[in-house]
Order: sequence, then C-alpha cells, then structure tokens
Amino acid sequence: MIMITSSRRGRSVDDERGLSTSLQFAVLAPLLMLCLLGVVQAGVWLHGRNVAAEAAHAAADVARNYHGDRSAAAEAALRVAAVGGLRDVRLRVDRSGDNVRVELSARAPLIFDIGRGRITEIATAPMERVTRP
Repeated sequence: MIMITSSRRGRSVDDERGLSTSLQFAVLAPLLMLCLLGVVQAGVWLHGRNVAAEAAHAAADVARNYHGDRSAAAEAALRVAAVGGLRDVRLRVDRSGDNVRVELSARAPLIFDIGRGRITEIATAPMERVTRP
C-alpha cells in the first residue's frame, strides 16, 4: 500500500482533520460571541437598575425635606437618570402622612431589547419634621 503524504506536515491527502477543526470553529465562534454579548447586555441592564435606584433615592431625599416639593424631586431624579443614560423616565412622588414614596420607571439603554428593558425602582423615606427640644 502506497501512502501519499504532503510535504508540509506528513499527513495523507485523505486526512480531513483540518476540515473538522474549521467546522468546529465556525459553530463555536458565533456561540461564544453570543455569550459575550449576553454578558455585556446584563452589565448594561444592571447599570441601568443601579442608576434608577439612585435616581429614586435622590428624588426621595429632595421630597422629604421640610420645604421639599414634587417638582424639585422630579428634577433631581431626571438629572440623575439622564446622566446614567436612562430613557423614557416616568416618576411618581407621593408625600402623604409621615412618609415619602417615589416610584421611578425607565428604560435601560440595551443593545437588543427583548422586553426586559423596563426598570422600576421604589424608594421610601420619612418626612422631615420640626420638633421642639
């Protein structure tokens, strides 16, 4: 039996191991890229969630002041949300009784939005009150 070998690596002409390796790479490379995109997407979503929580807390801090009002609280929340990249921000501030409740809803700047881009955060704080010593 005569075996024909190539001069580069000593493999036979019928050896198809190179084809198998390139086929594996063609299948695995897109899967690895998809996983990497998923990690980046999750990071952007978590960042948006942290920004939304910080914006809600900023609004609650402004609204809980003795002379605080809803418009100043909304302005503080929108400023924080804009710096963090949130879009379509909706804010509800309730000053009732002894507590302030702020509900902020916004969209995170996702690369591919699959319906999970809406973030809602709630912050509550007690109202400041003046007491006599």
